[in-house]
Amino acid sequence: MTTKADFTPQEWELVLEGPPSAGIIVITAEPGGTIRETFSMARAYADARQLHGQSELLDEIVSAKPAIDHTRYGSNEELREHCLGHLRDAVALLGTKASPQELDDYRRFIVNLATKVAGAHGHGDQPTTDAERSAIAEITGAIGGEAT
Repeated sequence: MTTKADFTPQEWELVLEGPPSAGIIVITAEPGGTIRETFSMARAYADARQLHGQSELLDEIVSAKPAIDHTRYGSNEELREHCLGHLRDAVALLGTKASPQELDDYRRFIVNLATKVAGAHGHGDQPTTDAERSAIAEITGAIGGEAT
């Protein structure tokens, strides 16, 4: 089993910032709803904590408070590009240190988090907008996963 101890502090930070990076991509895909979407991201972490014990790596990831510095970017586009790169880097790192199952669990958590964030805003008859679905597709492509 892979644990936090298998990573340098910088590598661990990269792994921890992956899921909130996905949330930020979805939050900034569509104007409005930021507070509900942020609460939804926290709820995704809480839901994952309920699965405690199924993956030691994921347990350690979701026990940390989700955080990312989004203030250092000049535009939403610049933030999105950085976050997508961050996701690619985190998955590549995990590909070298984690088991295939742990990597799949990480990818699934990211896609589930992004989907929950997208559904939090509420858009009338549609649970998500085209922009949010596009953001989830970009996230899924960046992490080499499948949309749920």
